[in-house]
Amino acid sequence: MRVALCQINSSTDPAANLDLLRAGVARAGDARVVVFPEATMCRFGVPLGPVAEPLDGPWATAVREIAEEHGVVVVAGMFTPAPDGRVANTLLVTGGGRHLGYDKIHLFDAFGFTESRTVAPGAEPLVVEVDGVGLGLATCYDVRFPELFRALADRGAAAVVVAASWGAGPGKREQWELLVRARALDSTSWVLACGQADPGEDLGGAPTGIGFSTVASPLGVVEGQLGAEPGVLVADVDVAAVEQARRALPVLVNRRL
Repeated sequence: MRVALCQINSSTDPAANLDLLRAGVARAGDARVVVFPEATMCRFGVPLGPVAEPLDGPWATAVREIAEEHGVVVVAGMFTPAPDGRVANTLLVTGGGRHLGYDKIHLFDAFGFTESRTVAPGAEPLVVEVDGVGLGLATCYDVRFPELFRALADRGAAAVVVAASWGAGPGKREQWELLVRARALDSTSWVLACGQADPGEDLGGAPTGIGFSTVASPLGVVEGQLGAEPGVLVADVDVAAVEQARRALPVLVNRRL
């Protein structure tokens, strides 16, 4: 299954970001799944409550229409209202009869940023099936938690999509690359990690992206990577490679804890 990772710079304007998404889908060629970063709807660094919409709201509905027009499944980060007045950091999955969301479980209360002040955590891992391939969903800080990736593999994921708006700072690129590869090894799954491009300036200290979207094989080999700038990375998810990796390195079966 062919997957395109569209590395973009979101702005604070959801309508303009919808145009970026539309252009990214058009550039994705024959990809079946087109992935956009966390916070595609609106970048971090501004109040999120005013832009949050439910999955049946106009922004997500427009994304579904784009996906259906092009015959693809789109994965894109947005914000939905939470019952307690905060928002949920939601990965929208839409197209081909699907229209659902994964709410980010692990919130980025680290490196001086407190996501939980305005964002409510999700509770349930999510795997969706596209053309017989299980795709797990994860968002940014989730990549630091191997147990989530193992749980996704247990639920049938052969690949995990990670949408991110990675915070910049000393060593952060190295951590990103290490974590993506490590999670692939932990779960013997493909990891398809799509981040926001580097905006080239500090936007108030918010995590607004460093680029370097990365595809890692089930044995942790980097099969493709972008630089800091916007771009599209296309990868083929080979389910046979997952099966081979799990036979050679049966970490999921050998677990004792």
